[in-house]
Order: sequence, then C-alpha cells, then structure tokens
Amino acid sequence: MSEDFAIKVTNLHKSFKLPTERSWGLKQAFFNRLRGIKGFKEYHVLNGISFNVKPGEFVGIVGRNGSGKSTLLKTIAQIYYPEKGSVEINGTLVPFIELGVGFNPELSGRENVYLNGALLGFSNKEMEAMYDEIVDFAELKPFMDQKLKNFSSGMQVRLAFSIAIRAKGDILLLDEVLAVGDAAFQQKCNDYFASLHGNQTVILVTHSMENVRKFCDRAILIENGKIVLDGNPEKVAKAYMDLWKK
Repeated sequence: MSEDFAIKVTNLHKSFKLPTERSWGLKQAFFNRLRGIKGFKEYHVLNGISFNVKPGEFVGIVGRNGSGKSTLLKTIAQIYYPEKGSVEINGTLVPFIELGVGFNPELSGRENVYLNGALLGFSNKEMEAMYDEIVDFAELKPFMDQKLKNFSSGMQVRLAFSIAIRAKGDILLLDEVLAVGDAAFQQKCNDYFASLHGNQTVILVTHSMENVRKFCDRAILIENGKIVLDGNPEKVAKAYMDLWKK
C-alpha cells in the first residue's frame, strides 16, 4: 500500500433514533406530528471520532458497554453509514463482527464458505485456493457437507473466524472474537494473533485487557462516543479499569 495509513477515520458522527412512545396508527402519528411530538429521541453514539491506523498496526479498541465500540467497527466496515465524517480504507478489508452474518443455515458448510467469500469480494477461484486452509484451521473437514443449521454455535464460530483470517485481506476487523469458542480454539486464535504483528493490520474490539496488553501495539479508549485516550496499551488498559471505579 502506497499511503501511510491503512484506515483513516475523520470526525465520525453516528446516531440512532429510539422510539419514545407508540403512535397506534397513522391517525395518532399525524396528531403527534401536529403537536410537535416526534415519538423518538436521537441517541448519539459516535461524537467526532478521529484516528489513523498504520499498515501492519494491531490496534485495540476498548470501552464500557454502550460506549460506541461496535458501532465504530461497523461504520469502518461500512455496515453503518455516518451522518458526518468519513472513513478511508487503503486496502482490502475483512470483517469478523457478528456470528451468522453472511451465513445461510440451509446451505452446507462448504457452500457457506464460498457464499461468505463472495460477500467479502472474493471470486470462486480465489476461495477455491483458500478452501483447504480454511477447513483445516477450523478442524471441520468431516462436517463440511452438512447443513450449517446442524453445526453447533462453536463450530460456526470456528468456520466464520477461519474464513475471516484466511481470506488474505490487508485489514482484519474483529469484535470480541476471543470471547467465543472453547479453550483450545481460543489458544489457536492466540497463536495466530501472535504471528500477525507487522504482517497485517488488525483492529480488535475487546473487553479483555489481557488481550490488549498481549497483542496490541496501540489501544484506544472510547467513552460516550468520544476518544478519551489513544496510545500505550498498558496505559489504556489501566484507564479502562479506572472507569469502573467512578
């Protein structure tokens, strides 16, 4: 990549409309509007977020529930679109954000690998080249011709994660991936992450300060949709823990 950034986030704002009362039909909605009753309130989730991520950097994003972490990740992945600000991506991006996104339970494991790959922008030929690596990492070879609905949640996690990390994107987005799967799979994830430094750009949203200290080159603490600290993982981890003392 020729640019000096992999991800550039500039003044990002995102809000959601939350209903405050029921309208009970068009008539009630009409009278509510006449009376100036909106029926909803705006919840501002991201309030001017700006940061850059360098190529090959492993960045942790932390914060309490409701702070805006997952919304930020989904906005970077273009699942959500901001009301204001911009996200620039320099390279191919592979998100692993929610289990089940891009999966069809009525299709086989094998078919879901190709479907998920297509949604990530890869051709059948490219997925064919990656298929054996994906299945070997997930340790699911005997089950790949079964329908996905017959997979356990742990098996689905393993398959989805294996697709994400073997899809050979420049940038990997991960939301709490290390919180799922059994102990053996988590150790496999740990070993994989340890091999990534400098080789792939990663953004990891997590509540685990152990993982922030272990894997991240840098960490960002978000509170109320704003960045309150950006820098050394140890300092950010301490600041995160201090939030719970307030």
